[in-house]
Amino acid sequence: MNHARGPLCSIDVGERTAESVPIDDILESSIGGRALGTRLAHDRIPFDADPLGPDNRLYFATGPLQHSTMSFTGRMSATGVSPLTDGLLSSNAGGFLSRNFTGTGYSAVEITGASDEVVIVHVTDEVDESHSSGSETASRPRVEFEPVPELAEATVPETCAYIEDEHGLGSEHTVVIGPAGENEVRFASIMTSEERAFGRGGLGAVLGAKGVKAITFDGDSTREVELPPLQMEIHGEAAQSENPMKAQGTTSVTEYANMVEALPTRYFSERSFEGIEGVSGDRVEEKKYKKGTCSSCAFACKLPTRDEESGLETEGPEYETLMAFGPNSGVDDIVDVMQSNKLCDELGLDTISAGDTVAAYLDSVDEFGNAALIHDLVEQIAYREGVGDLLAEGIDRVHDELGVENWTAKGMEFPAHDGRTLNGQGLAFATSNRGADHMYAEFYPYEYPLVDADDAFDKAGLEGKPPKVVELENVNVIKDSAVLCKFSRDFITEERLETLLDADYDELLAIGGEIVSLERHFNNQRGFDREDDAVPYEIPDFEQGLEEYYDERGWNDDGTVPDAALEGSTDIVADD
Repeated sequence: MNHARGPLCSIDVGERTAESVPIDDILESSIGGRALGTRLAHDRIPFDADPLGPDNRLYFATGPLQHSTMSFTGRMSATGVSPLTDGLLSSNAGGFLSRNFTGTGYSAVEITGASDEVVIVHVTDEVDESHSSGSETASRPRVEFEPVPELAEATVPETCAYIEDEHGLGSEHTVVIGPAGENEVRFASIMTSEERAFGRGGLGAVLGAKGVKAITFDGDSTREVELPPLQMEIHGEAAQSENPMKAQGTTSVTEYANMVEALPTRYFSERSFEGIEGVSGDRVEEKKYKKGTCSSCAFACKLPTRDEESGLETEGPEYETLMAFGPNSGVDDIVDVMQSNKLCDELGLDTISAGDTVAAYLDSVDEFGNAALIHDLVEQIAYREGVGDLLAEGIDRVHDELGVENWTAKGMEFPAHDGRTLNGQGLAFATSNRGADHMYAEFYPYEYPLVDADDAFDKAGLEGKPPKVVELENVNVIKDSAVLCKFSRDFITEERLETLLDADYDELLAIGGEIVSLERHFNNQRGFDREDDAVPYEIPDFEQGLEEYYDERGWNDDGTVPDAALEGSTDIVADD
């Protein structure tokens, strides 16, 4: 099976130490990316770790496909205990970082401990010869810790500019947090390539709590991974595709979602928006002024946008951002949404959680549509000023004080693709170990549908859907481990995935199932059970569907993982 290559670089920012840890056995069974991060986290993070304490660890990892030049592979994964959900969580980001990360020669980098001052951590492929006996396992990484007190509460662009000026490394070499991460906002993001985000779950606050403002990756030691010629065929198809996402990104679904009443509006009180014309995919396309892409990708679905009148430039908004700061906040002007998007990128905030939390506040004070207030609130959240200090905790922790409903699952704010209309996606929100994350199972394309009719499901009810949720969760583990963009679904068939990874599809699904169970087992030790597999609305036959899901996974009726379901995984972890 093709898998990522190279040791783990373990960095303790409190002790200012780094070591190289061989992990070949884990790599051979986990491909890379999310699966690798999850296995390492399950083994090395205490089950009772405080997400914002020194015992939490954060893992960055690539997969074998980052050693190619194939489209859909400009991504990588980050894993740690989430300050938002209090569970184990993986997030991934696109952009241009992944190839520079592989250049360090490591398959994964671990950040642990906590610095007593703000630092930038510099990771390269160099080793400290004074601690080397000539073997890879004995060499010590030469990691530099640069105190940067002058960058306290600097924005993401300001930090990236400093790194380029002082070290000659562009934003494609960096992961950076903004003021939101330093102030431990529970939905702070980690930014890379300046405008791409490890967005969901607050991993930016984990770096902030560790005193890490940024990490740079540079080197020329990419490990060799032999991949089949198929990668060039896929690359060519991506270049020639006429997919509407090339013009409008994910916002191409906006008007259709509105039409079928799957677009959350005014803090989830409605499911369609009368002002949709002002924030539609067409409006986004009108503001797009050049092509945008990720590393080595010919699909080019990103959205560099500019408003000529104001001079505002940003990347996006994508559909989920548009939902949160548009209809869900009662805003019908695309330029206002663009401004919200830009602020979140500069300050380091997950746009979905930030937008939904702002919408909750707007609901509480009857101010839907007040764009100036929205932009003020985003800044207040990032700096924890005024009411922003309350909102920085997220909806789950503050809804009672605001007097609004708790629109979260496992503490995570909802994206679009409303589960009240798309019932299978509603079940997937409930079962997701990450919480309300549409990409965990990515069931919504099967219910709109955005897939062939033979593969589609009726929107209503859960008949036949729990096994499909399990399959999609499992295969998405593999995509997040390879690491492969989810928007490759029209190009990467089961057979092509087998060829690229040199493994049977059933074998890959089994690995995916093991990782989902490992995530669940970790969260079970932190108190998660069936009561947490819930959404704040009714779905027909939900309890029956949940039981069918547990049965398909081989889990207990209370949503916990039996020891038998972990036998293969724990053996691998224990051997490290």
